Amino acid sequence: MEIPHISSPATALPLIFALLLFLYALFTIFSAHRKRLPPQPRGAWPVIGHLPLLTAKEPNHTTLGKLADVYGPIFMLRLGANRTLIVSGWEVARECFTVNDKAFASRPKFAAAQLLGYDYAMFGLSPYGSHWSHLRKIVTLELLANHRLEKLRHIPRSEVQSSIQKLHQLCKSSDGGKKALVEMETWFGEIALNTIFRMVVGKRFTTAFEGSGGAEYRHALEDFFNLFTVFVPSDLFPFLKWFDFGGHKKAMKKTAKVMDEMLDKWLTEHRERRNSGEVAPEEQDFMHVMLSFIDTEEFSGYDADTIIKSTCLALILGGFHTTTTEMTWALSLLLNREEAYEKVQEELDEHVGRDRVVKESDLKILIYLQAVVKETLRMYPAAQLSVPHESTEDCTIAGYHIPAKTRLWVNLYKLQRDPSVWENPDQFCPERFLTTQKNFDVKGQNPQLIPFGAGRRICPAMIFALQVLHLSFARLLHEFEIRRPSEEPLDMEETAALNITKKVPLRVILTPRLSYEVCEFSSRV
Repeated sequence: MEIPHISSPATALPLIFALLLFLYALFTIFSAHRKRLPPQPRGAWPVIGHLPLLTAKEPNHTTLGKLADVYGPIFMLRLGANRTLIVSGWEVARECFTVNDKAFASRPKFAAAQLLGYDYAMFGLSPYGSHWSHLRKIVTLELLANHRLEKLRHIPRSEVQSSIQKLHQLCKSSDGGKKALVEMETWFGEIALNTIFRMVVGKRFTTAFEGSGGAEYRHALEDFFNLFTVFVPSDLFPFLKWFDFGGHKKAMKKTAKVMDEMLDKWLTEHRERRNSGEVAPEEQDFMHVMLSFIDTEEFSGYDADTIIKSTCLALILGGFHTTTTEMTWALSLLLNREEAYEKVQEELDEHVGRDRVVKESDLKILIYLQAVVKETLRMYPAAQLSVPHESTEDCTIAGYHIPAKTRLWVNLYKLQRDPSVWENPDQFCPERFLTTQKNFDVKGQNPQLIPFGAGRRICPAMIFALQVLHLSFARLLHEFEIRRPSEEPLDMEETAALNITKKVPLRVILTPRLSYEVCEFSSRV
C-alpha cells in the first residue's frame, strides 16, 4: 500500500492540529481518572443525592459523625445539585484552613444570605473578594479592635450589673424573700442583646423598640434569627428558585423589609446627631464609626447605607447567638457536675472574696472558670457544624482532589470529641485544660479546638464574645447559689436545628450568696 505523501505545510497543519487535539483529549480523560475523589456513602438517590440521610430524627452533626466512623475524617456528599465535603478530623481541617485557606475562603449562595443579608452584602456571608476583604478590615481594625472595645468596656460591665441587680430584686420579691425560680436562657439573652445593641446602635434592646412600630420591629428581629436556620429547597436545587415551598422566601422578604425600616430609622438618627456635632469620639458606637469610614463610599456595587446596615445587623446576629448559647450550656454542664460547680465558687471566693463583686481585672486569674468555658466550647460550640465554606478553585486535601465549587462543612462536634486527642471526650472535664491541654486556646491556633472557626473566615467578634461570656458567668456564679429544681440531672437533649440549643429550657433556683448591698454598692463605684 502506498503511503500518501504530504506535499505542503498547508496540508500538514490540520493533521497535526487534529493529532494534538486527540492527544490532549486522551490526557484529560486519563488525568480525570487519576484524580482521586473523597469516598462517598452508598445509597445516593437520583437528583436528591444523599439528602435522605439527613433526617429530622437526630441533629445533622450526629448523623455525619456516624458516617465519619464508617468513611473516615473526610468524605463527600451530594446534597441536591451541590458537592459537599464533610471534614471531621483535625488534621484535615488544619489542611483546609492553612494550605488551602484561600481556596475555601468563600461562602456558598443561599436564600437567607440573599434575602436577609442585603443580597450578600453582609460580610460574614458574602463571597470571598474585594467587598469581603474591605469590610473585614474595617470590622477587625476599627469596630472590634482592642482600642475600640476598651472605649466601650463600660457597656458590658453596666449591662451585667443591671441584670444581676434584677436577679437580686427578683429573689427579694419572691415568696420568703430569699430565692427565685429563673429561666436562664432568657436572662442570658437579655444581657447579650442589650450589650450588643448598645455597642452597635447606642440603644438597649429592651428600649430600642419603644414608640411607633416597636412591637413589629421586635417580632421581626425574632423572625430574623429563626429564618436563618430554615431549609429552603432552592438552596440545594437551583432549578426550584422560582418556587417558594413553605413560604419561607416570602417570610424572609417581609422580615427583611421591616428590619431595613428599623435600621434606616437608626441610621438617620445617627447621621443627624453626627451632623449636629453631638457625639464625642469616646461615645461613638459601631454605627457612628461605620459612618465616619464609608458614609459617602460605594464599592462592589453596594451603596454606603447598605454596607452600614448589613454590617451592623451581622454583628447583632453573631453577638447574640454565641454568648447566649454558650452561657446556657456552661451552666447546664456545671449543675450536672457538682464537684466542678464547687471548684468555680471556691476559686471565686479565694481570689475575689465576698465583700465585692468580680471585676474584669479578676478574670485573668480565674483559671478554672476559663477552663469551664473552654470545655463548654469544646463540647457545645455555638454551631456544631461550621458555617459552610465554598471552594473557588480546584485543590488537594488529604491526597484527594477537591473540585472548585465544592461546599465544606467541618463537623466540630466530631472533631472536638476525637478520642485520640481528648480523653473521655463525651465527659465534661474542665481539668483537662489545666493539665494535658493547658496550652490549648479557642482562637484558631489549635486545630483540635476551633469553636470560632479558623483561617481567613474565623469569627471576628470572638474576643468580644469571650469577654462578655466570662464576666457574665463569673458574676452570676459568684453572687448566687444556683440549684437544679429537682434532684434529677438536667436534660441535655439538643434541638435538631442548625444552631444547637437546649431542647428543654434551663430553669434554676437562685439564692443570693452576696448581699444586695454589695451588688448595689458596686454599681456606684
